Amino acid sequence: MKTLNKRQQQAHWSLDSWKQKSIRQQATYPDEVHLNKALETLSSLPPLVTSWEIKRLKSYLAEVSRGERFLVQGGDCAESFADCNSSIISNRLKVLIQMSLVLIHGCQIPVVRVGRFAGQYAKPRSADLETRDGVSLPSFRGDIVNENEFTEKSRVPNPDKMLEAYHHSAMTMNFIRALVAGGFADIRHPEYWDIAWVKHSKNADKFHNLVSQIKESIQFAEVLVGRKVNNLSSVEFFAAHEALHLHYEQALTRTVPRQEGYFNLSAHFPWIGLRTNQLDSAHVELLRGVENPIGVKIGTETDDDHLIDLCRTLNPNNEAGKLTLIHRFGAKNIEANLPRLIKTAQKADLDVIWCADPMHGNTEATSNGYKTRRFDNISKEVELSFKIHKANGSHLGGVHLELTGENVTECLGGARALQEADLSKAYTTQVDPRLNYEQALELAFSIKDFYHQ
Repeated sequence: MKTLNKRQQQAHWSLDSWKQKSIRQQATYPDEVHLNKALETLSSLPPLVTSWEIKRLKSYLAEVSRGERFLVQGGDCAESFADCNSSIISNRLKVLIQMSLVLIHGCQIPVVRVGRFAGQYAKPRSADLETRDGVSLPSFRGDIVNENEFTEKSRVPNPDKMLEAYHHSAMTMNFIRALVAGGFADIRHPEYWDIAWVKHSKNADKFHNLVSQIKESIQFAEVLVGRKVNNLSSVEFFAAHEALHLHYEQALTRTVPRQEGYFNLSAHFPWIGLRTNQLDSAHVELLRGVENPIGVKIGTETDDDHLIDLCRTLNPNNEAGKLTLIHRFGAKNIEANLPRLIKTAQKADLDVIWCADPMHGNTEATSNGYKTRRFDNISKEVELSFKIHKANGSHLGGVHLELTGENVTECLGGARALQEADLSKAYTTQVDPRLNYEQALELAFSIKDFYHQ
């Protein structure tokens, strides 16, 4: 494959060339002057992440592509401004820390932690309008666009919501960085990671036993070498969100002093959803011009030619760590679709990371009207992902999960064997159902077993 330099890659790309492509899943703003004023303000604000953080993540993901690290990506389906508080943010981090520690210890491999946070405020919709009792209003597209309340005023897209999204993302990133710098993830103090509502969970007990084993091993090592083991109090978190709202993403995509190319400085790891991954898509056009590592969702709809064209468009130099294929099929469909896409990528010599999203392909509606997912189907899809990759001479590089540290009842099954009647107890998601802490940790222990199988 011919290698292109940065100048050649961007010869036919510009910061607003996406506007000449097919634009999908975007809000219609009634006041263009108001929109442009908000974008001008947003473009002048400091970046949310840095170029060197982005490049460091890309180097880690290159190791994931070689099987030297494992990617754990997780967080809310859709963040809300109301959830920007210390408890919810820290609980989300606790889940990711605990899951990653289970995998590090069980799989004996370093883990890259990428959170669906600090920007996951936009959501795709199946229709531009929502109709209730004969009244049609613009669909709720996330807190970055409008409000969920079904009134005409609430549903009108408001450009100032982008500025609110930026400020809530900045506050989230600031708090995360402060926690990490303050020793929040110190292995010697696992009590920092405890989540109050699951003190008596069997999974929590299982995790604490694991931590005790690790602490004993560390103490033994320190006795042997006669000094403290360093670098046990800090971990790295990287921020990710679906790069859905293109005006917002463009405003935070910039050049950086002493660096070549453009960086999307709204997140370390932006991704493209299944509904916007077409070759003529404005979303593909915008992200093909950035230096960030990027993800793209693929599924049963993805044919072989489209996969090749997509990879070569988004990663023209076939750079290791640049492109993550996040496959979402559902437990029932993965065996019929994943093997052919693996073989297609291998035949085309594409350097990609394979990451399993076992959430979206397993969504269903219950008899009592709730959108949910069954834990058994989620776990089964992850297990089949490992097996299929191994059988085809490939390897699964990570998982992409929708989860929370809150005491929600949104997914069926798992440690508490949640039933349909339980969903109404704590169903709080704005859009899609999430794994709660117990289910997420149970899945981490299962992933450890699948990895060894």
